[in-house]
Amino acid sequence: MKIGFIGLGNIGSKLSGSLLRNKVNLYVRDLDLSLVQTFVDQGAGTAKTNKELMEICDIVITCLPSPAASASVMEAKDGLLAGMSNGKIWMEMSTTDQTEVLRLGELIISKGGYAVDCPVSGGCHRADTANIAIFAGCTRETFEIILPILKKMGRRILHTGKLGSASVLKVVTNYLATANLLACSEALVTCKAADMDLSTAYEAIKISSGNSFVHETESQVILNGSRDISFTMDLVAKDIGLFQNIADRYNVPLEISPLLVDIFADGIERFGPREWSPNIIKRLEEATGLKIIAEGFPAIMTDHEPEESGYEIIPISRI
Repeated sequence: MKIGFIGLGNIGSKLSGSLLRNKVNLYVRDLDLSLVQTFVDQGAGTAKTNKELMEICDIVITCLPSPAASASVMEAKDGLLAGMSNGKIWMEMSTTDQTEVLRLGELIISKGGYAVDCPVSGGCHRADTANIAIFAGCTRETFEIILPILKKMGRRILHTGKLGSASVLKVVTNYLATANLLACSEALVTCKAADMDLSTAYEAIKISSGNSFVHETESQVILNGSRDISFTMDLVAKDIGLFQNIADRYNVPLEISPLLVDIFADGIERFGPREWSPNIIKRLEEATGLKIIAEGFPAIMTDHEPEESGYEIIPISRI
């Protein structure tokens, strides 16, 4: 089986790297040809166009920064849709809008193909070791076909239901992560203002009911000062905007979400769209004159769990 992968960015390079490391017959494309060459040097193939990539491969995966980018890759004259034929599979691993993945999926299905939305969650450091979680929205039959591929990229794999369901759950989880990031930022700045030792404050939160995955990862790079979590403010703004759109679509009167949207809009205006997302804490640092730094924390997160094959998570309602 030949697998195509489009998008070799922060997450995509690690997911496709896991495929290559696990001896998948991989073909890659990216606008940055130096990234493509890095994979070719390690044994991957490539194609001149996205159309050609789809013609060559049985499955093509996209991992791109926005719904607009996915639409362009799909619908351009030499795009994936032009190379689609019966039995081929498109896997959308981007964090995208449910309505857009459904629209593009219908175009794939109309050509005799199969469509899956399968975003990931858990951070770049876990993607690097195939220890990331993967949601997959598609028919059960399609899920069974792609599961061996998903197991090479992720550890915990959840079939979320029909096409589009994974994209909804992905933006829900990203919304929760963003809320956690802002709460951690406020907690750390308040601890500093109250003259608490920040290393002690970190450990207190870690062993408490207030702990979270975000605290154990993003709080560490905040305290180091690097603020490098390989995720930028513009991507956060996109994701929480997608979450707000879902709530608006179903007339859910959210109260916290609009605040998050406004806070990150202000952060982007102050620090730029490509600033690391944990640097949203700079708004409070500037307001208080405090610097949230402590010794002994890593500049980047590294996953130390040994790599192992992924497995399917079965919801309790299906057991």
